[in-house]
Amino acid sequence: MNIWFIGNLLSLNLNKTHYLEFRTNNSSPIDINISYNNKYIVNTTITQFLGLVIDTLSWKNHVDKLMDRLSKAYYAIREVKQFIAQALRMTYFSYFHTIMSYGIIFWGNSFNSINIFRLQKKVIRIITNSRNKDYCRELLKKLRTLPFYSQYIFSLLTFVINNCNFLISNSVIYHISTRHNNNLDLPHVSLSVY
Repeated sequence: MNIWFIGNLLSLNLNKTHYLEFRTNNSSPIDINISYNNKYIVNTTITQFLGLVIDTLSWKNHVDKLMDRLSKAYYAIREVKQFIAQALRMTYFSYFHTIMSYGIIFWGNSFNSINIFRLQKKVIRIITNSRNKDYCRELLKKLRTLPFYSQYIFSLLTFVINNCNFLISNSVIYHISTRHNNNLDLPHVSLSVY
């Protein structure tokens, strides 16, 4: 690592640099000492990278942070409703939806993401002037937006389509013509958590 940084005329800010150790709950921690210019890089259990809070991939900390930001967006939409009722849909997409959608392909399938969906339904009910118990499916259609989990699937599909030249199909690996020949090859893993 030191050689690579020196060779590329780069330096490393040790105040902002640390590393995470990804392992299963059953395995014991490995004592690793990573240094740069004879200074040790600190091991951490949580870090922020490009707006995503990364932990042991449970995404709980990220969803908690998102809930804070989305709650502020919810409050703002609720408060401006009486002044700009016609522009609430635009406010939803420019404020709430952008925060909700950022990095969704990473954390959207986490256990805690149900809280984001619940808050999305509350915002939709505010925008459409509906009651708390009203069914949201028709309200979402009326606003021409996707529910949280559909947005997650849509984002995954968009990612696959935009990056299909980097993905490997079964026909490249297996030279037998089958009905699954054009499907993408999924990595083989031994952990169900993967």
